[in-house]
Amino acid sequence: MLRILGVGIATLDLIHQVERFPAEDEEMRALSLRRARGGNATNTLVVLSQLGHYCAWAGMLPREPDGDWVARDLREQGIDLGPVVRPDRGKLPHSCILLSRASGSRTIVHYRDLPEYPASAFEKLDLEPYHWIHFEGRAVAELGPMLERARHSGATISLEVEKPREGIEALFSRAHLLLFSRAYAYSRGFRQPESFLESVAPAGIPAYLAWGEAGGWCRDAQGIIHRVQAPMIEVVDSIGAGDVFNAGVIHATLQGRAPAAVLESAVKLASAKCRQEGLQGLAEVHRG
Repeated sequence: MLRILGVGIATLDLIHQVERFPAEDEEMRALSLRRARGGNATNTLVVLSQLGHYCAWAGMLPREPDGDWVARDLREQGIDLGPVVRPDRGKLPHSCILLSRASGSRTIVHYRDLPEYPASAFEKLDLEPYHWIHFEGRAVAELGPMLERARHSGATISLEVEKPREGIEALFSRAHLLLFSRAYAYSRGFRQPESFLESVAPAGIPAYLAWGEAGGWCRDAQGIIHRVQAPMIEVVDSIGAGDVFNAGVIHATLQGRAPAAVLESAVKLASAKCRQEGLQGLAEVHRG
């Protein structure tokens, strides 16, 4: 069993399913409402745990009812919370999500009033047991020292770059594998996945790019670009699909697959997620 450490956030998601996205100043009745645990790193770890890996999470989890609820959920998913910092003050980040039944796409309003996981806490962790350490690209000032220490651990280091953060580009070379989002490519002015990977991804570092319904692209360490088309499906729920794609990349890379096969596996897993609500049972769906 391979051991994976994920560094990032957990959230409480309130997911309102609506017939379609409302217009400004429109009042609309939701079709359903559910509460779920979210957060990029924790979503990725939950899927990796389903795929048979030992997973631990390093993040901030306040001692309050919502934080306790998320802690129970993660423990039930088999996630080790030993590296977690649990402050007495602060509020768990919340996301209000509108999920359109018409399109399967989602719009998120996020609220955060909690410090980021500090490099001082990461410094105290024993990294020797981990084969892979995955970082969300957040809080660049804290992230830099954590990446530097992780590189000396012997583990493979992945960095997710979902959103633009000032100075994060200087950290790309400290990872062994990069995971980009379409939103980040758009923020850099790119509308074509190939040109983004050729211009932004550092040479010699495998880089993967999820592009929603179009599938995924990657540029391997030799500079060759691969593309996998997503299957035509009825999208039920796209919440967390990017996190699932990242889990697919990590899992297939740990299996020793070549980049093109890694990309194919990740797109297949993310597509399986989009066909269903939530993250449960993805390993079985993927294998099927």
